[in-house]
Amino acid sequence: MRTYFYFQSGMDPGLHAFTDDRTGEKLPAESGPWTLVRQMSPDEEWTHPASKAVVTASVSQNGFALWDTTLAQGETTNPRASSKPVITSDRVEGTAVYNAEGKHIGTINRLVIEKVSGRVVYADMTFGGFLGVGAHHYTIPWDKLKYDTRLGGYRTDITEEQLRVAPAFDLTAEAWPDLEREQTLHDFWRTPPYWRDHMRK
Repeated sequence: MRTYFYFQSGMDPGLHAFTDDRTGEKLPAESGPWTLVRQMSPDEEWTHPASKAVVTASVSQNGFALWDTTLAQGETTNPRASSKPVITSDRVEGTAVYNAEGKHIGTINRLVIEKVSGRVVYADMTFGGFLGVGAHHYTIPWDKLKYDTRLGGYRTDITEEQLRVAPAFDLTAEAWPDLEREQTLHDFWRTPPYWRDHMRK
């Protein structure tokens, strides 16, 4: 269980933040100075309108989660992630994945990058929280994931029913890549294969 510290921005009074650091050093400096409002102990009932699951995921990944009272219903947001157009792979690995309703359903373990173009083409993901028991690995076309700055993670429209019948795809197999199997994967998820871009040139 984690103790959270709830801060208010001196730059924007409508902006609040959760962090697990009493000093507030993990909070974005551009929105400071930050004032500690209260401590939220792990044994007290969670009464804040922000989703505790989203706060926990954001703090674990980024060191903080922001709560903007000027947004609709005071949604959580993550300006650190949205302030830069690029991100390093080690920051993506371990990032939370949410379904269309904003529920945390899994985690990105690693990325698959095409050598020639440098494009990310697949994400190796664990959907343990989605399927209930244990961790289930799936290879998902990168186009199925969209970054959501307010969640501080990736959002997908993948359903549990789809995962249960999704084609197996072993990234560690010596025969990989196999374009025929990759085509089957893209056909299932209805995403265009990444190699079509090379064929158009």
